[in-house]
Order: sequence, then structure tokens, then C-alpha cells
Amino acid sequence: MNEQDTASFDFAKAEPRWQAEWARTRAFAAEDHPAGDRPKYYVLEMFPYPSGQLHMGHVRNYTLGDVVARYKRARGFSVMHPMGWDAFGLPAENAARERGVHPGQWTMDNIATMRGTLQRLGFSLDWEREIATCLPDYYGHQQKLFLEMWRKGLVERRESSVNWDPVDQTVLANEQVVDGRGWRSGALIEKKRLSQWFLAITKFAEPLLDGLQALDRWPARVRTMQERWIGRSEGARVRFPLHSPPAGYDADLDSVEVFTTRPDTLFGMSFVAIAPDHPLAAKVAAGNLDAQAFVVECQRLGTSEEAIEAAEKRGFDTGLRVANPFAPDETAPIWIANFVLMEYGTGAVFGCPCGDQRDLDFARKYDLPVKPVVLPPGAEPASFTIGKQAVSGDGTLFNSGFLDGLSTVEGKREAIDRLEAMGVGRGVVNWRLRDWGISRQRYWGCPIPVVHCDTCGAVPVPDDQLPVVLPEDVTFDKPGNPLDHHPTWKHVDCPQCGKPARRETDTFDTFVDSSWYFTRFTAPHVSTPTDPVAANAWLPVDQYIGGVEHAILHLLYARFFTRAMHETGHVAVDEPFAGLFTQGMITHESYRDADGWLAPEDVERTADGIVRRDNGRPVTVGRSEKMSKSKRNTVSPTAIIERFGADTARWFVLSDSPPERDMEWTEAGIAAAARFGQRLFRLVATVAARDAGDSAHGEGGDDLRRVTHRTIAAVTEALEGFTPNVAVARLHELTSALAEAEKSDAPGLAAARREAALTLCLLCAPMQPHLAEDMMALLEPGGALVTERAWPTAEAQWLAVDRITMGVQIMGKLRGTIDVAPGAAADEVLALAEAEPNVARMLAGKRIVKRVHVPNRIVNFVVAG
Repeated sequence: MNEQDTASFDFAKAEPRWQAEWARTRAFAAEDHPAGDRPKYYVLEMFPYPSGQLHMGHVRNYTLGDVVARYKRARGFSVMHPMGWDAFGLPAENAARERGVHPGQWTMDNIATMRGTLQRLGFSLDWEREIATCLPDYYGHQQKLFLEMWRKGLVERRESSVNWDPVDQTVLANEQVVDGRGWRSGALIEKKRLSQWFLAITKFAEPLLDGLQALDRWPARVRTMQERWIGRSEGARVRFPLHSPPAGYDADLDSVEVFTTRPDTLFGMSFVAIAPDHPLAAKVAAGNLDAQAFVVECQRLGTSEEAIEAAEKRGFDTGLRVANPFAPDETAPIWIANFVLMEYGTGAVFGCPCGDQRDLDFARKYDLPVKPVVLPPGAEPASFTIGKQAVSGDGTLFNSGFLDGLSTVEGKREAIDRLEAMGVGRGVVNWRLRDWGISRQRYWGCPIPVVHCDTCGAVPVPDDQLPVVLPEDVTFDKPGNPLDHHPTWKHVDCPQCGKPARRETDTFDTFVDSSWYFTRFTAPHVSTPTDPVAANAWLPVDQYIGGVEHAILHLLYARFFTRAMHETGHVAVDEPFAGLFTQGMITHESYRDADGWLAPEDVERTADGIVRRDNGRPVTVGRSEKMSKSKRNTVSPTAIIERFGADTARWFVLSDSPPERDMEWTEAGIAAAARFGQRLFRLVATVAARDAGDSAHGEGGDDLRRVTHRTIAAVTEALEGFTPNVAVARLHELTSALAEAEKSDAPGLAAARREAALTLCLLCAPMQPHLAEDMMALLEPGGALVTERAWPTAEAQWLAVDRITMGVQIMGKLRGTIDVAPGAAADEVLALAEAEPNVARMLAGKRIVKRVHVPNRIVNFVVAG
């Protein structure tokens, strides 16, 4: 029995041993200022929230980043691959309320647990750069950045509509409002106006939009999502004077201004709709109980566009009317509508049912006029009417006075010119993007460094008094923000006049914390927010990796923050992430029986199907879907590491499918990954014992050397192209080729086998680093670590193709293969194909109607009879 039969990879001993060696040698510590001959490479995965447990989605995300980091390091790059924790947020505060533990303790305990799991997975992370956003040595610098942005005119404080939970007494994000109720309390949400702090992201709307064009290493769909979110649109602001306004309507309320992208359709105006919190709506509601009730009802809908789009479109007729500027004798009613937001445009729109489906639905619901003014291509003006569908595309204007006969594009320009000449409108560029409201009524967040003084107003905390640190002695026994209830923390003297004042008790939106952390990583221990020399040397991040769910908010805010930090002198770049990769999710079957959802470890597969492990009862199997705690279809990374080893988990999440797609976690898949690792180890162990010291090449090893060097080229191409699943497939092929060569005693093959084994160690190291180190130690005892070795280079002489395999089809079905020289003549190829034994047998007695030859690819015979 040879070593190939007996050797096995003892991952339980090997993995901690190599991890300790990497730590001892500081194998993954990045340079402070990358310089010299080595190019820099900054790879970063979106840092995790310390919930306490890693899930398999984390494993996939960080394994992808680790493959890139290890590969680039082997290619000679100076690599930075740091890790930190997005550590503020609501879950910690909820844990404090529910478990009676301080949010800080809960968070730091979770960090310790998750750090341990990441380290067990063998990721090549520079732990010397670790940061946690909940620590004052991080958020104190964030406070400094905020004050610098304030001085640059990028911070404002103003009133804004928010989702207010009257039970928890706090503002909720749009995502925390479910069916009009607070996600935690279940209370009906109210719309409330509060003074909020804003970052002026709209000042960068145009450069943020234009900058997307240069992000050619970002997924197209992410760029499109941001483009739509920023939402540049050209149109007009139009002022509609009130027709015969009632007494008491002063100059501020004698007209309604709207923004429209379709001034060409003004002749089709049927109504004007205003937001429930529009000043004119407030005026109407003040004297009309029905209007007041409708406004209150609208306020419970929340402020998100998604909620508004999904809700039934409803309105209230104010009884007021406006005159059409292009047809002064025509008037249209003003409605308060639940689908108009004060924060977007002017808080008012004009409705043309002909050209907008929402306007058409609203008009049909309330029996408002529907006048056709856009004629689709091919339609007849005399007979065209509007049915159930509005004219959504371009067309020709008609029933539109001076605009008749113009295209919709021409009509927009002509309408704007006429509005400007009349002095009732002007052409403008509008942006969907709104300033970023960063105030949160929470304890567990970065304090906003402002003091409110009755004499001086809002006063910035002086730099020498930063950081403003959260108090430790808070209680969570009352609804609302614990900082408001603290007896002493908020009471301070005004830094400007010295009179009694109070601290700002709102804390930053946690998206602020994650909008600049990648910059802090470049110099995490300096006494200023950044070291510009280090930041400018390392930025931008060369490869950023994370879920597509962050396509809008996090990625857009980070792009804004980088531009703001450029203005304040902290960085020289405008874009934070040169390359972005969004990985797919990990999915798993779900299981349940009469008792409810079951975890994967609660069931087993038998000849009769899937049953409960404890009692053998049948189990209902659901479709494979995103792993979630609610359906218990999660797999613990810790359990997988203990059962199969870290490298097996890494190999599986890389091998199943392209990384941008969802992948299904299966027991069979992880078991197959484990078997491959053991097979590879046994094979290398055999080569190490059998071919030690044999370096003489001969013709007998040429085929294996050819496979080896083609694998080097293929794996290199796959990793450069971010397709690790292709690299895995090529490594399977080289392993099979080496296994076949191990059976032969041909002259010169020993050296080729050893070269293939060494190559396998180096090529699989980014994916299975512990296994690679163990195998290299067998091949070269006492030699350098794999992490210290260079990436292999494919030799050109072994890459040339001298024979290619072509498929031979009959009626489109593969019936055999032939080996031919590249570019062989068609007659020669067809003769070989016809003579292929299986093909010849199946062609016997049949008439060949057509012979199809696709050079270097395939032959197909079309037959009759």
C-alpha cells in the first residue's frame, strides 16, 4: 500500500499551525507607504456588522477577497487587505433593552467571536489595522470630519419630514416602516417635521453622476441604479396662479409652482396635485376637517417612494383651481394627493392623463377630464382617444395650440421658451437626489459634535474637546433616546459664550461610519482623520467586494464622502473604489414539519426521502432560497470548519458557480470538496516520496508539462478575470492529469510530476492556503512558505496548440471526436470524421445530404433515410 493510499490531510492540526506561522512572520502586514518597484493593490470586502455570528454569505464574500489578496501578493504587488467592524447601530441598542446588557459590551463580545471565526478561516487579513467604528479613536475623527465639512458649507440644519414612531418616540428609516407601522412597536407611524442635520450631497449631484462614466470596473447594473437614484432630468418650473383665490390667501399662497419634465403636455392639464404637507394643503386643512383627516391619513403612509408607489393613489379636492398659463380661460382643480412628496421637486405636480399612467389612473378614479395631446406614430388625430393606457412614448403634439405638429422633443423646448417669455416659468435641471439626513434619535451611534445655545445657536464643539464620547451610564427603561434622559451628559457650557447650553443628543446615521472607513484603514493609528501621504498612496481601493443590496446608499454615500474629504484636504482622489464586485447569495433548501421550521442538521436523507433525524417523520422540503434565521435554513461556518476544515469551506464557495450568481449550499457539494482536498494531498504526498530529487526532464513528461503550463495560464487568466470557479475547474483537470501520470514509469516523467505537484501547491494556495502549505512542506521540507513564493509563470513553448479535439455530430447530436492539426483542410477533417468508428457505424446505410465543417470546432453530418 503506497502513501497515496494512506496519507491524509489533518486539517484540524494543519490549519492552526499555519495560521500561527503566518502571524509570526507578519505575512500579511501592509506597508505604511507602498513605494519602490512593487505596485500597490488595495483589496477590501465590505466590513461586517458584529451580530455575533458569521454566516455563509460572509464566508463567500471574504473568501473572494482573500483569493484576490493572496494572488496579487504572489504576483509581486504590495497588498493591503484590512478588516474592521461596522459596530454602531440599532441591534446593539435593542439587545441592551431586551437582555439588560450594555450595547458596548454586546458589540465587543460579538466582535471577539466573529474575529475568531475569520481567523480560523485563514484569511490573509492585516489585523494590525483593525478598527471598530464604535470606539472613540475612530468616531472622534469622524466628528472632526463633520466639523470640517460644516466649515466648507457641506452641512446644514433644517426642518424635514420624518417617520415618527409615537410609542418608541424616535425617527424610523423608511425601511423600518412596515404597512404604515413601526417595525418594532407596531404603532401607526406619523409624519412629523423635526430639525435634522443634513450633509449637502446634492452639491455633488452632477460630479457624482458624471463620475459613473469612469467606473468601468463596476457592474453596469450598479452604475445604472446610481444614475437613476441621482436622477438628472431637464424640464421647467411653472407657476400656476390661483383662479379667484379666497380671501385670506396672501402672496405666498396665491400660486402653485411645479417642476415638470413634460411642459409640452401643458395643454392636456387636468389637475394639479400637491403634497399633504404643502403649505397650501396646510392652509386648506386648517379650515376643513375632512381635508385635515385626509392629511393625517397620508402622514401614516411614511416618506419612502416605495411605500407611496405601492399604495392606492388617493386625493382630496381642495376646491381651489389654477389657470393654465397656455390657455388662461381654462382652469384645473387642485387636489391634495398621497403620491406627491414635499421633499421632491416643489411638492406639487400638474397632471396630464394623456401622457402619464399614474395621472390617467387618478383622473379615471375621480372622473377628471382626459384630453389627448400626444398622438402616437401612425394614429389619426380625428379618431384617436385615450383608453386604459397613457401615451408613454414620444409622438406628435396636437390639440395643443401653438405646439400642434411639433414632436414631443421639439415641443418641450418650444414650451419652455414660451413660459420664459411669459415670465411664468423657466427651464431648469432637476435632480432626484436629496440631501442626506444624518440625525438619528439613538444612543448607540457617533455623537454629533454640536452644542445648542439659546444665545449663540448651534455651536461646533472645539477641536480640542473632541472626541465627544458617549456616556457609559445610560438606561434603556424609557422609550426614545437614552441620551435625552441622561441627567448630566447633555448639560454643558456653550464653547462660545460660556452660558449654560446643551449637547446635541441625536447621533449620526450609521451609514456615516461606513462612508470613510476605507480611508482610515490606510493609517488607522494616526492622530488625525487621515495621513494624506498614506491615503493618497493606497487609494482608491483597487477591488471592493460586497452585496448588490448596498448599490445605492452605502456606495453613493462613500462616493460623496470621498469628494467631501477631497475638499477638506484629506485625500487626493474623488472616487473611493476603482473596481467593484457584487457577489451572489448563498442559498439552501428549507425544511419543515407540523412543528415548524427545521434546521439542516435536524434532517437526513434516506431511501424514502428526507426525514427528521430524531424520529424519522417525513419532512416537507422547500425551494432553495437565501439563508435566513427565520426559516432556519442556515449553515454555521464554525460547524463546517470543525467538520470539514476551513479550506474545504473556501473551496466549495468558490467552485460551485460564477461568484456573481447565487449558489446553493448542499451536503453533497461540501463533501465532494472535502474529498478533492484529500485526493490532492495524497497525490502530492506520493509524488514527494516517489520523485524526490529527480529533476531530469524527458520526452515522457512532455504531455504533463503541457497540461501544467496551460493550467498556469488558465488559472492566471481566471483569477485576473474574477472567475475563481473556472480556476477550480482547471485545477481539477491538472490534478487528474497528475494522477494519470503517477501510474507511469516513462523516462523523464518524475521531474514533470514534481513540477506539476509544485505548481498545484502554488495555484491552489489562494483558495486552499493551509493545504498548499502542508503539501509544499512535503515537497520541500524546510523551504519557504507558499505565502512567500512567487506566482508560477507559464512557459510559452508548452502553450502552443499542436492538436485540437473536434466534435463530430450527426443531425446535431454528438457521436464522436477526432484529433486534428489546427487549421487542417476541410477535406482532411471531413474524411477523418467520416472514418471515426462510431460515426462510420451510425452513417452506414444512410445518405449524407450535407457535410458541415466549422474550422477547429465541429463537424456535422445531415443525413436522409
